[in-house]
Amino acid sequence: MDVNTPLRELPGVGEARAKGLEKLGLRVAGDLVGYFPRSYEDRRQVYTIAEAPVGELCCVRVMAAEEPRRMHIRKGLDVTRLKVVDGASAMLVTFFNQGYVRQALHRGEEYILYGRVELMGSHRQMTNPQFEGAERPWACGRIMPVYPLTAGITNHLLAGLVERAIQELPPPAETLPDDLLARHRLSPAADCWRSIHFPADEAALDAARRRFAFEELFYLSLGLALLRERRSRGHGPAFGETDLEGFYQLLPFTLTGAQKRALEESAADLALTRPMNRLVQGDVGSGKTAVAAGCAWLAVRSGWQCAMMAPTEILAEQHAKTLSAMLAPAGIQVGLLTGSMKVSEKRKVLAALETGALPFVVGTHALLSQGVAFRRLGLVITDEQHRFGVEQRAALAAKAGGEEDFSPNVLVMSATPIPRTLALIIYGDLDVSVIDELPPGRVPVKTVLVGESKRQRMYGFVRDQVKEGRQVYIVCPAVEENPEGAWDLKAVTEYARVLGEQVFPDLRVGLVHGRMKAKEKEAAMAAFTAGETHILVSTTVIEVGVDVPNASLIIIENADRYGLSQLHQLRGRVGRGKHQSWCVLVSDNRSPDTRARLKVLTQTNDGFKIAEEDLKLRGPGDFFGQRQHGLPALRVADLETDTRVLKEAQDAAAEVLAADPALTRPEHRPLLEKVRRLFEEDPDRFN
Repeated sequence: MDVNTPLRELPGVGEARAKGLEKLGLRVAGDLVGYFPRSYEDRRQVYTIAEAPVGELCCVRVMAAEEPRRMHIRKGLDVTRLKVVDGASAMLVTFFNQGYVRQALHRGEEYILYGRVELMGSHRQMTNPQFEGAERPWACGRIMPVYPLTAGITNHLLAGLVERAIQELPPPAETLPDDLLARHRLSPAADCWRSIHFPADEAALDAARRRFAFEELFYLSLGLALLRERRSRGHGPAFGETDLEGFYQLLPFTLTGAQKRALEESAADLALTRPMNRLVQGDVGSGKTAVAAGCAWLAVRSGWQCAMMAPTEILAEQHAKTLSAMLAPAGIQVGLLTGSMKVSEKRKVLAALETGALPFVVGTHALLSQGVAFRRLGLVITDEQHRFGVEQRAALAAKAGGEEDFSPNVLVMSATPIPRTLALIIYGDLDVSVIDELPPGRVPVKTVLVGESKRQRMYGFVRDQVKEGRQVYIVCPAVEENPEGAWDLKAVTEYARVLGEQVFPDLRVGLVHGRMKAKEKEAAMAAFTAGETHILVSTTVIEVGVDVPNASLIIIENADRYGLSQLHQLRGRVGRGKHQSWCVLVSDNRSPDTRARLKVLTQTNDGFKIAEEDLKLRGPGDFFGQRQHGLPALRVADLETDTRVLKEAQDAAAEVLAADPALTRPEHRPLLEKVRRLFEEDPDRFN
């Protein structure tokens, strides 16, 4: 075996498992060593039946006292049972839907079981334990790694493949300079690769974790520092107007302290000759649009044009209306540019942008299309769905009519509250402003968690809300029956049909999901926004920004399938009007961890607290679902607990760059190459 050996060639893998491994990003033998565990099981101690701690995962040495007996209970449910003994005690072991156990376990043979021992009266029992022969155990008597898995790939298979790779492949090359290892007391890579997978003890695991966490955060810090330095070399439009008093006087309401702080931080950036790249992040309803309006006001007062990009036509129209109302008293006209506008209307807007007669335009990606030219574009406002990559920024810079290294100022708005440490990492090439207070007078959304037994009562509550003239969202996680057998997920298309025909035949039920054509989606959303639809059945496509003040109830089916931050975003679709609003989380999942997680939402509406909880529960790798930020995922570092290591890594990166800002010295070339590979989704950033 060498690092490039395809996994399908290894014994026990084959074509089907190779496809499963590929889903995990594992194609060749070398990939296995770098696929780190997500947790560990301490299987070092092996107990007798009587000594085994009740309710805890542990290894128990037993002998099968009989041949396993299999019973067919009902369709889809088989039970296999046998009695096991160890000379002093006996225990019943039960397996559900694991018929192969009858061929695998034999009377008189000794085994080590791994699972939870439970009490049934005074008798001990185990359900669905893992097992192996007691003569030559492989998994018991050691600390076992637990890996992220996918359908068809067991932890046992993956751990076996990883151990074989560690034994047969040469240790990976050291990637950190010797002086850095010595100064920060880090173990060499060769010692850590085995310990991160199969540690001999806690000390070996801690040393390996610290080393790899430091390495990840060091290279991330290096890359982000290089991005910031690259950005500071460009030049952008410096705004002459920085006094916001005139803007504050325009508004019929008083901004919160947090809104003012975000605006003043932005104004300070806008006065500089380097382009602003600022993220304003705030909870749903925290008033980010007012901050955008203030920045646009500064741009126009300074003689520059402003463009705002929204992900959908409905949102673009919504923003144009809101911003127009805020800026009209100052005589600032806000135009709209979307794909579905009439050609004659588009022509007018394009001509006004080109001559500079239109100072502010809100649009969809139509703004990036050919034929859109600005006379003097100085500010671009976008949201987290449309973070601009290098190419888009270059396209906008060209529209700004500037030279090659000229860039308009960029303001990114995010409604995903992110713990501050994580924000500094994820948005490392942006400066961050946080709006952490809500405008006064908002009625908090009440959130309740219910099971299937309350479904009819819940439907009655839907009727009550519609009778009062309100509207309702019902959110489902799947578009159609899941081919991988997750039959319990509400299939949105079928569910919408049943609701419309059987449950609410007298109400208008709409449907929107991600697989519909853009025009169909827009039409369904527009009908709901206009109040023509009573109930909108949807997937998470409604998560982003649609503002329907009349919607007072959101029901989220299979709520346990979502992360807390996503549930909080969905909840933000209601509570936008003056009426009391409700969020109903539907889940029959009885897992204590799941119940505790969902209860967090019933106890707080603070998006930052929820984000902190989500980060603790899921870790930064899963925090955003599919990674959309072009930054490398963290495999080992945990930003909740590794803050000291993060500080050390950032200081180490700063030291290296102070001595060699562009990493051009021969001894630093490997560092630059590693940074380039890490940020490979966007390698042009470092060219």
